[in-house]
This record gives sequence, C-alpha cells and structure tokens, in this order.
Amino acid sequence: MTRLDPDGSRPAARPTMRDVAALAGVSFKTVSRVINGVSTVDPELVARVNTAADRLGYRPNLTASNLRRSDGRTATIGTLVEDAANPFSAALLRVIENAARERGVLALFGSLDEDADRERRLAGAFLDRRVDGLLIVPAGRDHSYLLRERQAGTCMVFVDREPRLLDADAVVSDNRAGAIGAVNHLLAAGHQRIGYLGDRMSVATGAQRYDGYTRALELARIPLDERIVWHEASSEEAAIDAATRMLRLPEPPTALFTSQNIVTIGARRTLRALGMENTVAMVGFDDFPLADMLRPGITVVAQDVIGLGKLAAETLFRRLDGDRSPFRTHVLPTRLIPRGSGEIGPTAAARD
Repeated sequence: MTRLDPDGSRPAARPTMRDVAALAGVSFKTVSRVINGVSTVDPELVARVNTAADRLGYRPNLTASNLRRSDGRTATIGTLVEDAANPFSAALLRVIENAARERGVLALFGSLDEDADRERRLAGAFLDRRVDGLLIVPAGRDHSYLLRERQAGTCMVFVDREPRLLDADAVVSDNRAGAIGAVNHLLAAGHQRIGYLGDRMSVATGAQRYDGYTRALELARIPLDERIVWHEASSEEAAIDAATRMLRLPEPPTALFTSQNIVTIGARRTLRALGMENTVAMVGFDDFPLADMLRPGITVVAQDVIGLGKLAAETLFRRLDGDRSPFRTHVLPTRLIPRGSGEIGPTAAARD
C-alpha cells in the first residue's frame, strides 16, 4: 500500500542517481564515480554533481539492495537522543529498543550533545542507510531540513521536545506544570528565596521549566531575583560551579529548583561539600538512579519515561503501518515524588 501524508498528499519519490545525472548534465557513470568518491573525476564535474544532488535532496543508498525487503523497507529505525549516558536518555532508549524488538525492527541510536549541527549530520547518516523512521529528541531549532524526507515517505516522531518549522508528531512531558508543582512544593514548605539552576534557554525543555518557575513565583507574588537564577548549568561541573556561587551570596537561597537530572546531581554534590544537604531544600526535575538512597532522599518531578518511549514508538509504527491521521502532540503529565530534600523548611538554614 502506498503511504500518504496526513494531509492526503502522495509522498514524493526519492530522487535517484539518474535524476542527479539529468540535472547536472552528466552521465550516470560520472554521478556514480562522484558519489563513490573517485578522486580522478574532474573537479568541475564534482561540483556540478554535488550541486545537483543538493538541489534534489538526493541521498545515496548505503544499504545493500540484497539486504532490503520486497516492500522496500530495511526493518530499522533511528533514534537520536541528547546523551545516551544520561539516565533519562538511557531509559528512553531501552523502552524504544524493546518496542522495536517486538516488531522485529532494529533500533539504531546516536547522541546529539545539544548540538544542532550534529543532529543534522546524524539524522542524515541514518537516512543514508534508509531507516524506515526516526525518533528524535531534537537539539536544533529548525527542522525544516527534514521536510523533503518526510515528503518522500520517511516517518518521524519527536520526543521530549516539539519540532520547529516542521509539522510532525511529538510526545512530550508537561514541563511547565511539572516546574510549577516543584516550586509550589517548596513554597508550601515556607520558602521565599528559591534559586533556579537550569539548562540553556535555547533548549526547549529548559525554557519551559524556567517559565513554570517564574509563573509559580508570580502567582505567589514573589519578585524574581536574577541573582539566584542560572541558565548555563548544562553539565554537572557547571552546576557545581553555579550552585557554589549562588549559595555563597550574602543572601543565598534557602531552596533550589534544579531543572534537569545532571544539574540536580551537581547541585547535590555542592550541598554535600558545603555541609548544607540537610539545611537547603531542593526539588529536581527528572528522576535518576539512587536518588532515593541518598540522605535525605532527593525530591523530584519525575517524567513518565516509559510512557514517553512507548507512545513515541507506537506512534511511529502506526505511521509506518499507514496511519494518515493529522499530526499530533501528545502531552504526558509528570509526578512529584517527595523523598526528604524538598520538605526541608527555611528555618533549618537559619538554625545552621
């Protein structure tokens, strides 16, 4: 069955080497030699072929034809995550891998390191190998580069963050509501000075969680103090440095909201080093292994990672099976898990 886009249009056929040859005004053999990197081809011809290939959006088929099935599929999907070593990403990958295995599909993956250029390169590498679909935790802010591939029939679902400049399915958490819940939890414990340690604002989830933080303060009629806000804690080391600076201020925060698990780990290391883990409250966004084993345990806003991964994989496979319904963004709720760190009151800091 021919797959159609949700708007009912027929996917455009992928350009072939013959299409490139026709546009470049060269022979099929010349295009083949250029694509295969033969060094003796005239540089002028190489430039003409590459220009034609770029204009057509041509991608070489790196998968051997005898490994492809009769329906033209490769029984592979590509998954791009922020960092495969991150507990959130690792859990997400495992859920997707399990779902793919049930379908007899191989799941390939790569880490983006919040690098938009790396996203484009890795997406291109998977597409060159003719994956049947893509699951993407995006790093970039412009995904229109995938439009031609989607028109050619490649299915794709965005996870954790919505796409920009491209209509596509997405499965995300309710980041704003989760952040509001975290700050409200600290407010309910009596805190007025709640510091924020978060990722870069260019990261969609970081921006949404910061928006939830500011909204909660606004509703509580507490003025925002930029001195206890930090947006560049994109690594554990950066979080340690930022938390140290913040807690050494003349008027330090009595509580911290950390908007990502690696940031939470860095902030907790700082509290331990300064002897403040029992006097400064903290709620972190994202759960992680052993967070409940610390003393006090770390109160977190937990995302439904299993739900995110399962729904993203199910959505992708439905598209591969011919689902032509309109693209949709699925928003999953978060859950606050009290463990001790978020329940410390401001008087603990005063006593210390």
